[in-house]
Amino acid sequence: MNSTQLDRIKNGSGFIAALDQSGGSTPKALAIYGIKENEYKNDEEMFNLVHEMRTRIIKSPSFTSEHILGAILFENTMERTVDGELTADYLWNKKGIVPFLKVDKGLANLTAGVQLMKPIPSLDDLLKRAVKRNIFGTKMRSVIKQADPEGIKEIAAQQFELGKQIIDAGLLPIIEPEVDIHSEDKAESEKILKDEILKQLYKLGADEKVMLKLSIPTVDNFYSDLISDKHVVRVVALSGGYTQSAANEKLSRNHGLIASFSRALSQGLNVQQSDEEFNAILLKSINSIYEASLT
Repeated sequence: MNSTQLDRIKNGSGFIAALDQSGGSTPKALAIYGIKENEYKNDEEMFNLVHEMRTRIIKSPSFTSEHILGAILFENTMERTVDGELTADYLWNKKGIVPFLKVDKGLANLTAGVQLMKPIPSLDDLLKRAVKRNIFGTKMRSVIKQADPEGIKEIAAQQFELGKQIIDAGLLPIIEPEVDIHSEDKAESEKILKDEILKQLYKLGADEKVMLKLSIPTVDNFYSDLISDKHVVRVVALSGGYTQSAANEKLSRNHGLIASFSRALSQGLNVQQSDEEFNAILLKSINSIYEASLT
């Protein structure tokens, strides 16, 4: 593991940019960006367009290490280039931004109030490729819809089981058990989830480290004990469908919690904008998310 990158993620000021929309969410991301589904014929054209969008964000003079610690990439993006360099190398060498990789393959059907991750049969091979591509860490998402203790226990167990596999491969896992912001018992789910995460952290070896990516808690500073845990490098928050202003406002009330936003980061960006307008909107978003992450 790159010690310089680890220090930056652990101690740096800023946030994690989530640029990891995958096959299922890419059409929606493109539509928000102003590219309709009838403007591409197949997956290849779709992924070309989304890479152009991500490249525009990454190369923007607004997208710098002054405010951004790391960026989470989709597997397809990891294998592509920006100005002739593999995306992860461009991020670190040209921007000083630490590259992460989304490794999950989407969500399973709802069971016991949760959606576990689908199986990842090729994870070992993917992790080997990630190491060769100079990826620093990974991210994997599952979702909690209801405060079902057994379902949430299973979510945490699955996340940490795969997290151990990722640690063994020499990468830093971002554990992401998202609690649906629209859940009627969100606060109760967060209580159960925190207890299960603490149990899993207790099982880790002395030198085993993880990051956590969680929904902004209902109760301010509810995750302070996770933030201070010796096994946790950083706790980051997903926007979860909140608008940028709402996500920033909620985040700013949580000391030590920093952003890892996707939709809230790209809010307002459009393919038809001039570079000047695009960069100005992106800079405004980055500045606001950065300020909310400083508290």
